[in-house]
Amino acid sequence: MCGIFAYIGGKPNAAQIILEGLKSLEYRGYDSWGVAVVPTATKVKIDEGKIIIKKKAGKISEATVDELPPSSFGFGHTRWATHGGVTDLNAHPHLDCSSTIAVIHNGIIENYAEIKKDLLKKGHRFISETDTEVAAHLLEEFSKKANFVEAFRKTFNSLTGLSAIIALNTKDGTLVAARTGSPLVVGFGRGENYLASDAVALLPYTKLVHYLGDGELVAVTDEKVTLFDCCSGKRKEIHKIKLNWDVSLVEKGKFPYFMLKEIYEQPKIIASIAQNGLSDAENLAKIIKKSAGTYMVGCGTASYISIAGAYLFSKIAKRHVNWAVGSEFGYHLDFLTPKSLVIALSQSGETMDILESIKKAKAKKAKIFALVNVLGSTLWREADYKMLIGAGPEKGVASTKASTGKLAHLILLSFAIANQGKQGQKVLLKTVKASKKLLSTSSITKIRTLAKQLKHKDHIYVIGRGLSYPASLETALKIKEISYIHAEGLAAGELKHGPLALVEKGTPCIAFLPNDETYGANLAGAMEMKARGGYIIGISYKPHEIFDYFVPVEDCAEATIIPNIIFAQLFAYYLTIEKGLDPDKPRNLAKSVTVK
Repeated sequence: MCGIFAYIGGKPNAAQIILEGLKSLEYRGYDSWGVAVVPTATKVKIDEGKIIIKKKAGKISEATVDELPPSSFGFGHTRWATHGGVTDLNAHPHLDCSSTIAVIHNGIIENYAEIKKDLLKKGHRFISETDTEVAAHLLEEFSKKANFVEAFRKTFNSLTGLSAIIALNTKDGTLVAARTGSPLVVGFGRGENYLASDAVALLPYTKLVHYLGDGELVAVTDEKVTLFDCCSGKRKEIHKIKLNWDVSLVEKGKFPYFMLKEIYEQPKIIASIAQNGLSDAENLAKIIKKSAGTYMVGCGTASYISIAGAYLFSKIAKRHVNWAVGSEFGYHLDFLTPKSLVIALSQSGETMDILESIKKAKAKKAKIFALVNVLGSTLWREADYKMLIGAGPEKGVASTKASTGKLAHLILLSFAIANQGKQGQKVLLKTVKASKKLLSTSSITKIRTLAKQLKHKDHIYVIGRGLSYPASLETALKIKEISYIHAEGLAAGELKHGPLALVEKGTPCIAFLPNDETYGANLAGAMEMKARGGYIIGISYKPHEIFDYFVPVEDCAEATIIPNIIFAQLFAYYLTIEKGLDPDKPRNLAKSVTVK
């Protein structure tokens, strides 16, 4: 959940290159940041033989590194705190006792306390509260009797837990890195090479990459990249992948925030899936029909998309699908067999809870299908069958276009299982029209007015039935994660079993009422809330007298959940803006959750 970026090459402005790379990764961690460079000795003799570091607590957005010396070799880090508070000293990089070795790290070193105790006995001095610092000092110890690459290999193999670590020293002119669990990717240039925790950061420089697998170690110089098995030390073959993303996709353009830009990209993405995704859907449909038991798993927003998938498969394909939250799926494995199919949903393809569950499912010999947004990611490589969401890089921490992209694929897949693929395309194209209408000036004005009315509320409740139930859960999540208002998504039929006790005069209640079989029953739920003084916000294809506020959403049959969720994204975004908060960087959260 931290941002990592490293550069080695012929350019003298390594610090600035690293800083820009880190700024593009800030969504992965923004408690603190740091940059380390090895000075160009011929130009800055006073600093020869030492690593120069600048690191600070706080966000990196306005940071500069102008005071750092010319260098063609260094790395940087944006932190999401786990061990130790958010302070300058706890920010990465961390140095050894001689200040000639530096490390940056994403993940958790589970046995750091034992290692630290032993290193203290040997006279090592620690200045931070982090687990990461032990790696620098342990590497210092091993470097006394081995070359830097071998010393790093021994260090990495001594650590337990899921981590990605990069190290450099002042002598070798080599970046050394390894991973188990946390993502790392090598970027290949001409006379220069890169390392990053996300390929998005590499797009301005190169599209040719290698994603490190678990237990892989890489030694990187300006001219050469060498891959090793971390356990055996033997060399391995590098598998280069060419990214198909355009650099403009990782720039805000005319938008003030990435989240808003990514919301507006959704109609085009859904149209592309409708027009180009049917063949893949039909191929996967054949695999699902052959399986004996299908499971759908995801984390956060993806878990709610999994619930929606179960409803879609039941309603359209007449097929039962089990769903589970990724972090809980490990407790649902008893029913898996070699004939089972697990459909794993993920934006990054690096979410630890999903990857851990998939490993357990594979141990039961179940087949894995990955619906993922990142080509070459760990989930992509681990899967037996795979499909790209095709949403392009998503930088807002709160998922938008990747989530509706997943929904679009699942809708098309449901129709393909029912041998009605063309109908699925038609339904999806309706959502493109409805989504564009939601994004019109008049609609945005209506949604922003609602946000202004509710920005000081402490609680917001959201109800739905059927497919509108996962829409309610996702709406509540979006409100919580970026506006920090408590919101709760509820199955409308459960109101009378407890939640109605929380409704009082003026309580905001959002009700999804699409044109389907749930309309009447869900309207009854809204009436129950209205009778207790609730302020009813109707999200529907038609107005109703009980609505205190009405936001129209066009009927898109089974795919109405997509524009409903786009409403939720817009509403949460404008709540956040009205409160003066940053929707791209919610507190305590990061984009890719790579710790358990």
